[in-house]
Amino acid sequence: MMKLDAGSTLKRLRNRYRLVVMNDDTFEEVVTFKLSRLSVYIILSTIFVLLVGLTVALIVFTPLKYYIPGYDDLKVGREYRQLKYKVDEMQNQLNNLEQYNTGLKKALSSGTTVKLDTNQLSLPKTELSND
Repeated sequence: MMKLDAGSTLKRLRNRYRLVVMNDDTFEEVVTFKLSRLSVYIILSTIFVLLVGLTVALIVFTPLKYYIPGYDDLKVGREYRQLKYKVDEMQNQLNNLEQYNTGLKKALSSGTTVKLDTNQLSLPKTELSND
């Protein structure tokens, strides 16, 4: 098995190559690039990092983030919970009001008198009372 020497690998990365773009009909050189493997790796890595950064920025700083499945903005979730609590509280108040109205209707329609139990009433204590 052949061992790769660190010096030879670095030397291969720094070898210069020429990339020539030619016109097929006239064989005229249109553009010439002098490249090395290292420069190609650096250019491709830079382009990759820039594309990933732009994609992340586009998603984070625009409303596109709401189209990502599973994305739940904490503010929206908190608002949903608060609205649910308010709806539950209003439902309880409505049930209590309906019970009060049905009891009131029964009392008014039956014509019966309602006795108040005065023994259960508690009067406020005053400072002058002798306890």
